Amino acid sequence: MSALIEARKICVSLGGQEVLHDVSLQVAPREIVTILGPNGSGKSTLLRALLGIVPVSHGEIRRAPDLRLGYMPQKLHIDRSMPLSVRRFLSLPQRHARADCDAMLARVGLPDLAMRPMSGLSGGQMQRVLLARALLTRPALLVLDEPTQGLDQLGEAAFYQLIDEVRSETGAAVLMVSHDLHVVMSASDRVICLNGHICCEGTPRVVSSAPEYRALFGLGTRGALALYQHEHDHDHSHDDGLEHHHHPHDHAHHGHDHA
Repeated sequence: MSALIEARKICVSLGGQEVLHDVSLQVAPREIVTILGPNGSGKSTLLRALLGIVPVSHGEIRRAPDLRLGYMPQKLHIDRSMPLSVRRFLSLPQRHARADCDAMLARVGLPDLAMRPMSGLSGGQMQRVLLARALLTRPALLVLDEPTQGLDQLGEAAFYQLIDEVRSETGAAVLMVSHDLHVVMSASDRVICLNGHICCEGTPRVVSSAPEYRALFGLGTRGALALYQHEHDHDHSHDDGLEHHHHPHDHAHHGHDHA
């Protein structure tokens, strides 16, 4: 199995309502894949289904044998009355050596915060601590749910740069979901547009100008927003195709004016 994780035509229902229909995707080793979609599009549900937290009503999910996963949840509520240090948090629920915790904190840019109470962290510090916790399992696949929620654009850019560095250093693949339209595009190898089903997918450069993508986010068809800023030296000359996913409820017009 070349993919680390693969979904084949999965459907998920919550409360008697189908929230994901006929979704297929896969993540290859070292790849950064972003699932992009508006609020309520099923992004977090898809992640939870891939992780085995939410059951699928149809289709199947396959994982590579002995796949090590690192998961960064969307939100974490910390009881401010609980005296929980950052270092102690990193060893919940799986215990890690103090040296390993401190080294990982340094790697994510927080070398002096081991004894800081979790309740005293800023939003950006909290996101990096959650990332450090996910990385301590030495994952082959890092799963991030809205990792930059609450950060400003500079904070987002710095976090995505850190993710790219981690991928380069560890070889871990990354699957993340987001509703951000700007910085995330330059941080991904492949983007999947989701709205209960997959509308389109491809490289960021192509997806950002696709009619399906622009319709999904209510953008004009003339490309008023420069969403894709390529900050790396990746060569996408071989994979500039956009994959369309027709669906009876699509409102996008399928054109041929892709970049």
